Amino acid sequence: MAFAGDASRNGELHAALSPIPTSKVTGSGTAMVHLKGNQATVTIKTQGLLADAPHAQHFHIGAKGQCPPASAAKQHNGQLSLNTTDGLPFYGKIGASLTTTGDTGADHSALAVDRFPKGASYTYHRTITVNDETAKSLRAENAVVVVHGIDFNGNGKYDNVLGASDLDPSLPSEATNPALCGPLRMAPAGAVAGGMGGTQDSDTVALTAAAGLLTAAAGTLYLRRRSSRQN
Repeated sequence: MAFAGDASRNGELHAALSPIPTSKVTGSGTAMVHLKGNQATVTIKTQGLLADAPHAQHFHIGAKGQCPPASAAKQHNGQLSLNTTDGLPFYGKIGASLTTTGDTGADHSALAVDRFPKGASYTYHRTITVNDETAKSLRAENAVVVVHGIDFNGNGKYDNVLGASDLDPSLPSEATNPALCGPLRMAPAGAVAGGMGGTQDSDTVALTAAAGLLTAAAGTLYLRRRSSRQN
């Protein structure tokens, strides 16, 4: 359930990160955000990205709160692909830059490539302060995690196969194109941590516990009956 922008409410959001269509990315990931006021404790885990390369990552806000479909892709340098601008109508503008250190603003750190995680697989964990607009978007389930950086032609590096970046012409488009994307959704009230990064609601936990007690009771009754028959 969304918090409808109520700044007094805190909670936990989750996202499954999937490859952007036409990106030729085969990786995946998860994101978890614990929100308290304007403080967001963010954990992101990824796998299958371009190795030995930085991967910009952001909260995107203010649009549909969705990841772009394949139909949003356009021709870039003669190749059908999806750059960051193509996805803006779906995931929106940058609300926060999920850097490893220092500033997390949209204006000065969106492409701070020396302060983003690097590698094919990584775990990112940091507590940051987000602005009011981003906090409101998170509570309204209108925020999306986007991880950038693709290897469209599979040559193991960022190059100009798709031309220059739409965000910074000094960078190749591969370096800034979206790779993984996932809408952030609030965990159900009363949920507790489950396996594989999921959640279990309190009713499920209670039913599981009750089933265990019934099984134990049935076993005890069976042993008592068996013992009385033998005597």
